[in-house]
Amino acid sequence: MSGQKIVGLTGSIGMGKSTVAGMLRDLGVPVFDADAAVHELQGPDGALLPDIEAAFPGTTGPEGVDRQKLGAAVFGHTAELARLEGIVHPAVADMRRAFLRENADAPLIVFDIPLLYEKGGHEGLDAVAVVSAPAQAQRERVLARPGMTVEKFERILALQVPDAEKRARADFVIDTGASLEETRHQVAGIVKALERAE
Repeated sequence: MSGQKIVGLTGSIGMGKSTVAGMLRDLGVPVFDADAAVHELQGPDGALLPDIEAAFPGTTGPEGVDRQKLGAAVFGHTAELARLEGIVHPAVADMRRAFLRENADAPLIVFDIPLLYEKGGHEGLDAVAVVSAPAQAQRERVLARPGMTVEKFERILALQVPDAEKRARADFVIDTGASLEETRHQVAGIVKALERAE
């Protein structure tokens, strides 16, 4: 497995991280999506449903976790949130280890970690790529989402490390304020550089 590079992909809400993750997959780069792992674990027949139901009765059903009920049970309650994280995080870590085993021969793999700087997920990474866009583009994208309000958007932003700080701490910055073609070109360049670097 010598020479394999592990890159963390992160970015604030509405910056285009999912789009970039898709571009990486198109280039044959394996991407581990932490949020998708959580959705799978908490979705219909998810492995964590019995534990979550036991800890937070009435928050799950045939469709999996009822996100609103579970959110209400943990939001603003530090001890309850820590309890939920104690159920979810080890299971996601197991999935991540399995992903590493399955992709042991890939020269480059990417961990898509939305709150990489906020939650301290950058240990063990060879590099970090931050997806960024001008504040106005970010605002327009996020406010176009169903159910999003200016207040909600500002609350989310307040909890996230500012974009400028993420860019300053990153090894690579992927600008999604340009055309998709230009973004794709940037992504391909970074993949090439990382695969070549020893």
